[in-house]
Amino acid sequence: MNIDDIKAIGLMSGTSADGLSVVYARICFSKRKVDLIKYKTYNYEKKLTLKIINARDFKLHDIVELHYELGKVWYDMVKRFLKEFKIKPSDVDLIASHGQTVYHSSLKKQTYQIGEVEFISRLLKIPVVYDFRVGDIVFGGEGAPLVPFFDEFLFGKNNFPVGLLNIGGVSNITVTGSGIKTYGFDIGPGNTLMDWAISIYSNGKKRYDRDGNLALKGKVDFRKIERFMKNSFFNLPPPKSLDREEFGKEFVLKNFDFQKENIEDILATLNYFTAYSVYYSVRRFVKERIKKLIISGGGVYNKTLFENIRKLLSDVEVESIEKYKIHPLAKEPLAFALLGAARFLNVASNVVSVTGAKNKVVLGKISF
Repeated sequence: MNIDDIKAIGLMSGTSADGLSVVYARICFSKRKVDLIKYKTYNYEKKLTLKIINARDFKLHDIVELHYELGKVWYDMVKRFLKEFKIKPSDVDLIASHGQTVYHSSLKKQTYQIGEVEFISRLLKIPVVYDFRVGDIVFGGEGAPLVPFFDEFLFGKNNFPVGLLNIGGVSNITVTGSGIKTYGFDIGPGNTLMDWAISIYSNGKKRYDRDGNLALKGKVDFRKIERFMKNSFFNLPPPKSLDREEFGKEFVLKNFDFQKENIEDILATLNYFTAYSVYYSVRRFVKERIKKLIISGGGVYNKTLFENIRKLLSDVEVESIEKYKIHPLAKEPLAFALLGAARFLNVASNVVSVTGAKNKVVLGKISF
């Protein structure tokens, strides 16, 4: 393996549980470069998405079954990816898998990701790095977020403070730049509340509000948002991480009456709530005056959400990570490709100012 030309595949199955995002990248540590070569997201069948979303309430044998099912599904998807983009297994030094989070508690400092990687490593004969979070937890960290290592790697030499906001199921931010000790934290709900609302309304026929079109037509209930913002999580100082279920299905059902309220108003309120939690966190916990907020994740495609954030943070240049030649859905798998490479090079990759760990540590296990 050439340490300045590591060819890696990164896999990410996030809290939205809608599919596996796969990237193929070249990584050069000495020049702090990560070049995205190929990217694709493979959608899950609706039945599998529902299993993942509800996995937290499963019995042990159902969790084990899903663990193996995901391993087989991901092997098939990686095989398809290699074939589709004409990539030979011999041209891949390593694969890095984030795994599928089925439980995360920042309070208890416990986390659990599933998806049996040996289906990939043994059948494709490519080593797989996995289970990244536990190493940080051993030293008192929360095991999340881990993407700030990638943010610092690419943007840490920037000559002014920059915020990198990822909006997946959960929203999280990294603040980095020259002379700044990189830090970051989970902000609050990302797409998850809006996704749950549209799923409940449509009896599972729709997964998300495309482009935020329904939210755009609705009226925001500011009194509800004021109540939502009283949740203790928002005033908890970083480091902090969030379990998707803290703002999940039960939250939506508890606070909205789908028989009496219009879906447009429900989505408008949830959309603005997500945007406002970003605004509140930036103003309260970001010490530097950031000039740019670079957004990645599925939330980039919700035009109403993007516009709400832009209006609330009117003094900040809000832009998509696409401007930096990174697909918005490719950032997280790209980050884990980098974390996988760091594991092979024995480079410590937890950002302790983000996770709260006492020690910097090399993250991940390897399935050869």
